[in-house]
Amino acid sequence: MPPNPAAIFDTISAYQRTDALRTAIELDLFTHIAGGNQTAPDLAAATSASPKGVRILADFLTIHGFLSKAGDRYALTPDAAAFLDRKSPAYMGGVVDFMLTPQLRGYFEKLTDAVRRGGADEADGGTVSHDNPVWVAFARAMMPLMRMPANLLADLVGGEPTRPLRILDVAAGHGVFGIAIAERFPHAHVTALDWANVLAVAAENAEKSGLADRYKLLPGSAFDLDWGGPYDLVLLTNFLHHFDAAACRGLAKKAFDALAPGGRALTLEFIPDADRVNPPSTAGFALVMLATTPSGDAYTFAEYDAIFAGAGFAKSEYHALLPTNQQAMVSFK
Repeated sequence: MPPNPAAIFDTISAYQRTDALRTAIELDLFTHIAGGNQTAPDLAAATSASPKGVRILADFLTIHGFLSKAGDRYALTPDAAAFLDRKSPAYMGGVVDFMLTPQLRGYFEKLTDAVRRGGADEADGGTVSHDNPVWVAFARAMMPLMRMPANLLADLVGGEPTRPLRILDVAAGHGVFGIAIAERFPHAHVTALDWANVLAVAAENAEKSGLADRYKLLPGSAFDLDWGGPYDLVLLTNFLHHFDAAACRGLAKKAFDALAPGGRALTLEFIPDADRVNPPSTAGFALVMLATTPSGDAYTFAEYDAIFAGAGFAKSEYHALLPTNQQAMVSFK
């Protein structure tokens, strides 16, 4: 086949799709379509926008697979219905708000510098700077998206549902991972570790889930705090990728020391294949770490296996969490 510049042009103009989706969410376009406003004039009235503007936006979203069109009427695709209708329990509008914040977009505007350095500016600290408020926004935005991987991670706990479990949720964020396990195991107690302002979000979610009496807060830095214990499970969810291998080894050792004999560490991560380019949606996460952290990366299973073995764990098992783009690892003490 002859050379084709289409992929180059698509990538250069990708910001147009981003901003079209952001605009549709700001106008609640998907929710209005789900509510029966399916023509451009009806949508214009519902969104207080111009019929021409809504028509062009809706046609663009149809071209890119977010809507379908029959005659002059628009409808949601199954993905849009599940994730972009505000009335859906899996609504992702908050995720879009978080991922398009000026702070995060700003890191990618400095990507050339990050490539030259091998990471974000150490002086700035990136998203892992001390008590960064970005994680409060993250905790509030990401819980709907994380419910599926949380339930899949809970499937890996196993054992009798009536058995007691002592769980430490490190960098708990929204808290959904510990909450999902506690919902399965009525005698489980969760200790959530994170910055105090982030833990306020986790505590709210635990209370909404009816788990407040089984949910304890441990505010502070995972690097500086004594994690306590012993625990039956230590959860390390979407945390290790922010740091270099040496820091990950230190965290794995803290997990090992906090676990009771026979305990396990459950790690949720973006774990690419050994070639580091597959699966694409997993492997591509390494670029996010390059842009937003001084030393983070997407580590392979072999790298994580060595990290946890070096901390004393007897073995680690890899688990794909399909259909999500994340993977899990269970490490046994």
